[in-house]
Amino acid sequence: MKTQSQLLEGLNTDQHRAVVTTEGPLLVLAGAGTGKTRVITIRTAHLMNEGIAPENILLVTFTNKAAREMRERLRKLCGEKAKEVTCGTFHSFCIRLIREHHEKIGLPKSFGICDSSDQLNAIKAQLRELRIAETSVNPRAAQSRISLYKNSMILPEDAFKEAEDDYDIMIARCYEKYQEYLRRSRVVDFDDFLLYTHALLRDNEDVRLQLEKQFKYVMIDEYQDTNTPQYEIIHAIVKNHRNICVVGDDDQSIYGWRGADIQKILGFEKDFPGAGKVYLGTNYRSTQEIIDAANMVIKNNSSRHEKELRSAYGSGESVSILRVEDEIHEASHICGDIRHQVGLKQAHYRDFAILCRTAQQPRAFETELRSANIPYKLIGGQSFFDRKEVRDILSYLRVIDNPADETSFLRIVNTPPRGIGKGTIDKILAKATEEGKGAYAVFKESHDANELATAASKGFSRLSDALRAAYISVQANEDLVATLRKLISDIDYHEEVARCYPDPDTAQVRWAGVDEILNFAENYQRKNGAADLNGFLQEMMLDESDNDDDDSDVVTLMTLHAAKGLEFRNVYLVGLEEGLLPHKRSAIDGNIEEERRLMYVGVTRAQRLLLMTFCTARAKFGKLQACHPSRFLFEMKGKAPPDDWVPASEV
Repeated sequence: MKTQSQLLEGLNTDQHRAVVTTEGPLLVLAGAGTGKTRVITIRTAHLMNEGIAPENILLVTFTNKAAREMRERLRKLCGEKAKEVTCGTFHSFCIRLIREHHEKIGLPKSFGICDSSDQLNAIKAQLRELRIAETSVNPRAAQSRISLYKNSMILPEDAFKEAEDDYDIMIARCYEKYQEYLRRSRVVDFDDFLLYTHALLRDNEDVRLQLEKQFKYVMIDEYQDTNTPQYEIIHAIVKNHRNICVVGDDDQSIYGWRGADIQKILGFEKDFPGAGKVYLGTNYRSTQEIIDAANMVIKNNSSRHEKELRSAYGSGESVSILRVEDEIHEASHICGDIRHQVGLKQAHYRDFAILCRTAQQPRAFETELRSANIPYKLIGGQSFFDRKEVRDILSYLRVIDNPADETSFLRIVNTPPRGIGKGTIDKILAKATEEGKGAYAVFKESHDANELATAASKGFSRLSDALRAAYISVQANEDLVATLRKLISDIDYHEEVARCYPDPDTAQVRWAGVDEILNFAENYQRKNGAADLNGFLQEMMLDESDNDDDDSDVVTLMTLHAAKGLEFRNVYLVGLEEGLLPHKRSAIDGNIEEERRLMYVGVTRAQRLLLMTFCTARAKFGKLQACHPSRFLFEMKGKAPPDDWVPASEV
């Protein structure tokens, strides 16, 4: 454990104040690149040096990556005692509470987790059942709206009351049916983690008091991303002792579309009267030119804490703005610039990031990067958990753990093909809906009553035997990896991979996903000392793929939302046009301030070089259309747009 003087050594005045102010509510406004993670971890170590037991400290952040980084830094500062600090994401904190107190909130012990892909499939099924065509309600739009409802603590009955038109009513009906599906399937989605935890603390004073007594000091990272249920959970724990420190930056609040409420950080001093406030304003990442550009843009937002970043690095290269003909020329110029700098050995590929506003923009860059033989990675591409073979095997495990998980059962019932056709499945689903039962239970009843066709009956028998054998192994706490290997063999999944991917090399790459599940099971079992299938599945669902964390020498191509929290030596901020950034939909909806914060996030990712581009024309709906420079470029220069300029809402 480092001494007090060792801990505080090297902190600037503002950082020092944030660390040593330990009693009562404290708002730490941490501008981009100002060392907030360092402050949070040193503050935690300082509390322990002051005699606070590590088990009395709760440290919550938003991503597993951030939580891992904090735990590692704490270990270096405090040694093995750091393990006793509760440090994790909101979701990991909540699921532990839900598992411990599942009976109090009406959940079975072995409830399943419905991830984003399962959620989408379930919503599609509810829309079909409601006879609502996907042309009327896009399932992904419904998924986003339902998630936003939950993150705003709006229940289905409230959604009906708030509905303003037929579309809103269809969404509310889908939301209602989706919640019924979750209850019937004994699964919860990620938003439910928060809602169930809030209900647990609201309705069980003994649990709330237990947490209040245990967590005497609470710290929340990225507070600007907090939504309503997260706020209510934390408030329930700290409302009496008020030892809460929140760290964040209202200028980097860019997730309003998924429920983050910027008013939580703007209103902290009203929520906690007498709260202290510290502003970390010294940026240790970027040159003064980059910081000046960021300050010029963000000062145009009215809903923010008044503040201004300053650079510790000093002066560097000028910020550049480049006008290009179209997106093809944009990609060509940037790729040429990267090759030129790398060719002169002025930089490595890993020093470059290309940041876009939308998920469609990277396509032109991918084409040009490949053509130029420039290695790159697209962050936000297919997740490990979205691969077919990974989803298939996890669905088998979910059904073993929770036979009521209808989405998982329907995925595996004829995968690999075992003679159970669509007609049979449709009949079973109709009967299940009519009787209010799960599809697996109805399949079993129909099989036992000899109501299935011969091929379907034989197929279901093979499936049931494989699931039963695995279930017996799980119940006996046998080796989880061995159980998995036997299941994979029993269902002949090797043949499924060979069938789907005839090319041997592709099949081998795909099979690596199955091997990775086995590796995960081995690591889980070794770490936890038990073969608990439910715990294994929950840990897998909460885990983040770290494929984006490698340090290979490649250019990074990503959206601005994905770039938050990262930094790169050289940044290309592209597509700075009205309608893209700010986005047209956001302009129409009156969310220009969030778009401006997104611009601010993009600018402050750059350490030494920042080049911003805009096109004079861009292909839209198959036609080349004229573009107008983003208003943020004019703000950066302190100038008004020209008379013929057209705002995003009108493009």
